[in-house]
Amino acid sequence: MNQGSAQVFSRWPSLASAGDASAAADALPAWMLSAPRRRWPGLVGDAGKAGLAVGMPAVVVGCWAGLSGGNGWISAAAFAATVLGILHIAGLRRRLRASEARFSAIFERAGISMWREDWSAVGEAVASLRRAGVSDIEGHFAVRPAELRALCGRVLIRDVNAFTLEETGAPDKTVFVGPLDRLLPPTDQTFVQWLVAIGRGDRFFRSEAHIVGADGNQADVLFTAMLPRDPEGFSDILVTSLDITAYKRAQARLAEAESGLARAARSVTVGAVSASIAHEVNTPLAAIAANAQASLRWLRRPEPDLAEVTAALEDVVSEARRARDVVARTRSLFGTAAPAPVPIDVVEAAREATLIAERELRANGAAVLLTAESGLPPVAGDLVQIEQVLVNLLVNAAQAMVGSRGGRTIGMSVRAEPGAVRVTVSDTGPGVAPEERARIFAPFHSTKAGGMGMGLAICRTCIDAHGGDLWVDEAPGGGAAFHIRLPVQDTGQDTGQHRARDPASCPSPA
Repeated sequence: MNQGSAQVFSRWPSLASAGDASAAADALPAWMLSAPRRRWPGLVGDAGKAGLAVGMPAVVVGCWAGLSGGNGWISAAAFAATVLGILHIAGLRRRLRASEARFSAIFERAGISMWREDWSAVGEAVASLRRAGVSDIEGHFAVRPAELRALCGRVLIRDVNAFTLEETGAPDKTVFVGPLDRLLPPTDQTFVQWLVAIGRGDRFFRSEAHIVGADGNQADVLFTAMLPRDPEGFSDILVTSLDITAYKRAQARLAEAESGLARAARSVTVGAVSASIAHEVNTPLAAIAANAQASLRWLRRPEPDLAEVTAALEDVVSEARRARDVVARTRSLFGTAAPAPVPIDVVEAAREATLIAERELRANGAAVLLTAESGLPPVAGDLVQIEQVLVNLLVNAAQAMVGSRGGRTIGMSVRAEPGAVRVTVSDTGPGVAPEERARIFAPFHSTKAGGMGMGLAICRTCIDAHGGDLWVDEAPGGGAAFHIRLPVQDTGQDTGQHRARDPASCPSPA
């Protein structure tokens, strides 16, 4: 059952090849088709196999010759062959131990956090799903969050290196060794990306995640790993971890500083523009007032001078037009040309919106489960505006679930409709009463303390400008479900749907 596309969405997308690009999307990856390899007990690798291939026949020949009671030179030759075989195997064992010691030294002395993990259970589970016809791993687990969490608990961390302890301040390795779900918080959205990459047969995987440290605090990390080429390789996957918490905090502070400077610049600009507009408009307004007062005086005379009144009123009309022109010039100064509509992949826009809102979602303890149909047609419009509308709905959903009991999961689905694409954002919060559903889109109507009540109003304006619809109803499991319906890109044929209007006047809801 092909429920959707098998894409790995990551803030740090992999540049490595995912495998055979010519293979069908639902074809099994090569590692699932490889036959299990036989294990040679006590020895590892080709060197051990070679030792057994050379030494064991010599041992067998020597034992047979000794038992058969052959002549002396045969017994001596057999004995020599036996001794050489034993020495060869002993040498291989010494080289194997030296190789393991070198690997251990590299592992422990590396200046980056390294983890050895057992993903055998995950490999078997993903292979079973793929063989059962499930090609959309992300969509499969989107509706089975409990199974996804249970599978995360079957990933076993076998070892971490010394740098990991030094970097995190953990007292010993027991803090990390054990099931992976102890370290990944329930809001983690990266584990399923590993499953998708494994099910697709990717060679390399890289993703940003946040883990719970030894002190109980969350840290942002960048994980990288080479994925196995055969089922046996899942028992020992080497994962590197780079702590980017300080980097992200510095970036957040820089963004905040830039935002503050931008606000200050806007305030100065607005002040200067306001003063200029006031100066430009005050002059014709003063002339209008003076001419109007003069007209009244001419009319109040015992014998009204209609000629003067007419001249004064003509001046009023002229100055009023001047004021109108000032306003028109000001609007043209700040107006921008309408951006040309471009094709938008709604699924990609939804994923980008999730990444943009990630920090706000995490702060409210919410996680997003995205399900999408495959082969969705593009819609035409402004990508930034569509993403900002989705970000607004995601943040509203996360804030609506604050204080609620149970899991705080936001469902986001993208599916096709006749001539359109629908995006649904649902939460498990208190929901929206039927009598409030029409008013929440009205300007300055807010249910939040200190809210301006403009977010949803602007969202509806944006969607209306794209020729779409935005409405709210009750989610199937309780809570609120916001629906966005966007017409597909116009191909020049009349599909019976209203075309997208100019979105240039749509302000950002952010």
